[in-house]
Amino acid sequence: MQLTQLICWSVRAFAELEIDVISVERIQEYSKLKSESLWEETKSLTNWPTNGEITFEQLSVRYRDGLDPVLKDISFNVQPGEKIGIVGRAGKTSLCLSLFRIIEPISGRILIDNVDISQLGLHDLRSKITIIPQDMVIFDETIRFNLDPNGIYSDEEIWNVLELSHLKRRIIQLENGLLYHLIGGGEILSAGEKQLLCFARALLRQSKIYVLDEATASIDLGTDYLIQDTIRKMLNNTTVLTIAHRLNTVLDSTKILVLSNGTIQQYDSPSKLALNSIQISELLKDVNILA
Repeated sequence: MQLTQLICWSVRAFAELEIDVISVERIQEYSKLKSESLWEETKSLTNWPTNGEITFEQLSVRYRDGLDPVLKDISFNVQPGEKIGIVGRAGKTSLCLSLFRIIEPISGRILIDNVDISQLGLHDLRSKITIIPQDMVIFDETIRFNLDPNGIYSDEEIWNVLELSHLKRRIIQLENGLLYHLIGGGEILSAGEKQLLCFARALLRQSKIYVLDEATASIDLGTDYLIQDTIRKMLNNTTVLTIAHRLNTVLDSTKILVLSNGTIQQYDSPSKLALNSIQISELLKDVNILA
């Protein structure tokens, strides 16, 4: 019996030692990683951005040293208030990550209202751009907290965005309205209603630039239509970048950017792209964009 216990103890001790050694190795790896840029700059820009113009100048990025670039010499301009649809097999999310400086360029730069974003503090940059991701984040808290976690906005402003997001009637039906406490990640709400709630949260911020990162990929066409309708009506003077899973999501865009293998294949209005229907249909077929 003592021999068996000794063997069991030895195996357990060896396993724990191996885990500890791996932890030390990971700490050493993390200690060698480059630090993020400054979170805040001492001289932040007041009321920036005022227009929402975005310019990508010969941008190339990769996820870490030694890997091939995922974006290669990307150059295009987005005028204030334009709605840009972004489609393609590879490079869409990398473009979004570059805009938020989650990955830094190896060459080139991004300008917002003629300001090089690499010169800004990360908080100064990210707090000015609103993203609506595909993965919906719902807190086990009140609806009001989910919409305004910092307690900045009035009830009137919140009800207004709920109406714009086609959710007001649904929230009124709930006991206590805005103070209804969501549990289980908002299990009482459908997937479409959860996405509309996240969309309402984004509308409250009143940013000059919005990024929809496949925000409608996992919801029904009806909810997709409601979101696109709200974008057309309420974000008319706002720059919107829509990374799309469905082609019909971006057909109303000012321009469509088609990426393939990290490079720009097409960038023009939907009507002009349609003139070259054979080439564009082959591109869309190649990148598996669904209508």
